[in-house]
Order: sequence, then C-alpha cells, then structure tokens
Amino acid sequence: MDLIHLDNHSGVPIFRQILAGRLATGAQLSPVRDLAIQIRVNPMTVSKAYALLEAEGLLERRRGVGLFVAPLAPRQRDRDCRALLGEALRAAAAGAVQMGISEDEATALYRDLMREYSKRRDQR
Repeated sequence: MDLIHLDNHSGVPIFRQILAGRLATGAQLSPVRDLAIQIRVNPMTVSKAYALLEAEGLLERRRGVGLFVAPLAPRQRDRDCRALLGEALRAAAAGAVQMGISEDEATALYRDLMREYSKRRDQR
C-alpha cells in the first residue's frame, strides 16, 4: 500500500483519495481497522471507500476471507483512470489560472513531473 498518499489539506475528501490508490488485480485489501491506523483516518472513512469501490465493481468480497481487487476489463480500467486523472488535472488547471501560471508554464511543469515519475516507475 505504499502508493496510497493522502493529503489532509487538499480539499479532496479522503475517501476519494483512497479510491485513487492503485492495487494489483487479486490483491487482498487490508482490514478496515488496520488501514485506518496505517493512514491515520477514521475507520468509517476507509469503510466508506471500500463500500464505494465494491459498489462500482472494483472490489469483490469473498465470504470469510475479505475484500480483493476485482479484475477489470482494460476499457473499464482506462476509463476509470482517465476520469480520476481528469479530476486531478481540472483542479491543477484551476489552481494554475488562479496563481497566474501560463498554460505553457503549467504544461512544462506537467511534462517534467511525468518524466520524473516515469523514471521512478522504471527503476522499480
């Protein structure tokens, strides 16, 4: 779960931030209480995130065993990822405009960040 990063000051509800975390298909999720302690949030927040993910078909409950990441069709995964990225970029674009950062500057910063994170991913 090292890919879960929460920002308590972003204005984005914590359960939405949890939804953006990436886990491999078939991975078992931590129990609600364990994850709540790990990321220092109310257990109800984690429970709500799990319930939303399950309702959207992203998690599957195995009786007596726990919750697991459900397999996704590539098109569904792409659609979900693009929607989450769109939300983040919408907020970033609004922030850039409010701060007077030009489109060219924002685009250059985005490219730099993409390169940085791609390198990190490739080094794993």
